Amino acid sequence: MPVSHDLCQDLKCTKDHIQQKRSKDPKLDSLLQKYSRLDAEVVNAEKPPVTLSDPALETLKKERLLVKDEIAALMQE
Repeated sequence: MPVSHDLCQDLKCTKDHIQQKRSKDPKLDSLLQKYSRLDAEVVNAEKPPVTLSDPALETLKKERLLVKDEIAALMQE
């Protein structure tokens, strides 16, 4: 069963820390919203019946990873 990624665990920070930075940085807020949307799309795409081709799913996962990398960079600032 597909599950959503825990961004806090991946970034090794608390939800409060993310919320604090997000409230001060509109770009971070936008990226977090985009990440949530992409993560939900990946989770839904992995549920049976699988509706995306393997290459399309892989592309979606790569896009999610790129957004996560941008979020991680902003969280380090």
